[in-house]
Amino acid sequence: VSVVLGTQWGDEGKGKLVDILAQNIDVCVRCQGGNNAGHTIVVGGVKYAFHMLPSGLVNMDCISVVGSGVVVHLPSFFEELEDLQKQGLDCDDRLFISDRCHLVFDFHQIVDGMKEGELGRGSIGTTKKGIGPAYSSKASRSGIRVHHLYHFDEFEKRFRTIVSARHRRYGDFEYDVEAELQRYRQLAERLRPFVIDSVEFLHKKLREGKRILVEGANALMLDIDFGTYPYVTSSNTGVGGVCTGLGIPPNKIGSVIGVAKAYTTRVGGGPFPTELVDEVGQKLRDVGAEYGVTTGRPRRCGWLDLVVLRYSTMINGYTSLNLTKLDVLDVFDEIKVAVSYTIDGKEVTSFPADLDDLATASVNYVTLPGWKQSISKCRTFEDLPENCQKYVRFIEKDVGVPVQWIGVGAGREEMIAIDH
Repeated sequence: VSVVLGTQWGDEGKGKLVDILAQNIDVCVRCQGGNNAGHTIVVGGVKYAFHMLPSGLVNMDCISVVGSGVVVHLPSFFEELEDLQKQGLDCDDRLFISDRCHLVFDFHQIVDGMKEGELGRGSIGTTKKGIGPAYSSKASRSGIRVHHLYHFDEFEKRFRTIVSARHRRYGDFEYDVEAELQRYRQLAERLRPFVIDSVEFLHKKLREGKRILVEGANALMLDIDFGTYPYVTSSNTGVGGVCTGLGIPPNKIGSVIGVAKAYTTRVGGGPFPTELVDEVGQKLRDVGAEYGVTTGRPRRCGWLDLVVLRYSTMINGYTSLNLTKLDVLDVFDEIKVAVSYTIDGKEVTSFPADLDDLATASVNYVTLPGWKQSISKCRTFEDLPENCQKYVRFIEKDVGVPVQWIGVGAGREEMIAIDH
């Protein structure tokens, strides 16, 4: 099993690498998150937007599986599938969903907005897709899974119970339970051909020697345990989430590829030590087209933070890195890289748990010279300008992980592969 994970706060460009790797794999799998993720893949000038479905679907020979750890909003599942099929992607008999997936309902989305409202100024910047409340239902053991759809009396009982509990908690918000039950009766039949026991399915593929690629969603700094809590998502976005979200043991995992943007971005609230709220930050946003796939929100931008990347590497054990959007830095005379923080007069080289400590941190940068020329036509490492090569080598040396791929543009072909 090969794994592709985000090293920062998401939006690193994981989908593009997954698309390239999916040309040589048999099964592409999502293991956590929901349709709060967003990947854009450009193939032959056609732009495909993925939110919940594995982006391996772009490869017609690849089977895609939505694994057990993913929370699924069925109307969005079918909407996304229809959009892809309208663009000419035939997904018949090569997209499957685990019978153990928990379901996201419209009331989860309504509640998501209310919860965020309650938090007020301390809001976490949720996408309001109902992901957090669905994981809350799962953790409190009141959730509803895909397999419940096929014992509809049980489904109905659980559904009425969970909605009435939410009404008690949030007041009598408008929600037509009878209409929803009718809708899910129809959705259940529509979903039936897609439903599998994904644990058995994936282990059978492993026994057959098939190559499996796991597509992580979100990123390590949004992990419920290791991210900037509480400004995080509701699932384990690191390598641990691969095992728990798919039922695959650690000894079946081979390569773990960390995708890192050549600078840093973040969406929503929460700490961001290297954030630039000046014209340099705006330049990164404009040149890098830093606006969310799922929400359209402008992303916060800043310099590359090696404290974050080292911390992320410790937890996920990356075997190699994909450095993306390096071409965005073409326009800068000099480029800064964060190497440590100073907190209470002490130098800190790992990422602190306490956000109040982080708020007082000053960032220690190393300044590197820019290369001031376009790298979008470069196809080998040697083609890159000398200062650009030095930037890559600086990152490799600091993090202790080789850079195996470098993104120099949006297209599938605009990726340099380095043979180590």
